[in-house]
Amino acid sequence: MSFREHRACAPKKLEIGVVVVSDSRARDLARGGDTDVSGKLIERALKKRGHRTERLIVPDDKKQILKALRRFLKEKDAIIFTGGTGITARDVTIESVEPLFEKQLPGFGEMLRKIGYEKVGVPALLTRATAGLIRRKFVFCLPGSPNAVKIAMDLIAPELPHLVKHARE
Repeated sequence: MSFREHRACAPKKLEIGVVVVSDSRARDLARGGDTDVSGKLIERALKKRGHRTERLIVPDDKKQILKALRRFLKEKDAIIFTGGTGITARDVTIESVEPLFEKQLPGFGEMLRKIGYEKVGVPALLTRATAGLIRRKFVFCLPGSPNAVKIAMDLIAPELPHLVKHARE
């Protein structure tokens, strides 16, 4: 099957879980405000392509991250995390999610850092962004920076149906 034929067979509409990992955003939400920017950018990019999304905001807490992941693995076609991929002590998204990868896709994080480096320089190298498969579902871990999210969604959004098709095979 050619690349074009393969893409044509991909699902057109997906259900995507978006998890924002941020102590400050979770605190704001608990107080009745939604100050999340990055999760909304992800949703906008996906909805523009006809996909349905559900966004959760959780603190930088391994138990909360895993709870969101388990829920979305049951309900969604793919999951995108934003936040918690840096190098501070509170950044635990990678430590929470990566051990569950059945297959890891190191090229995603490498490409994101390369493009980010070309745009913003050395700060792009501080992210540990990654992607992999859990239970035949794509899981992406993106930085919390809106600029990094825009770069990542330029990579992910156009190919996500095709990726989901491959994961299901």
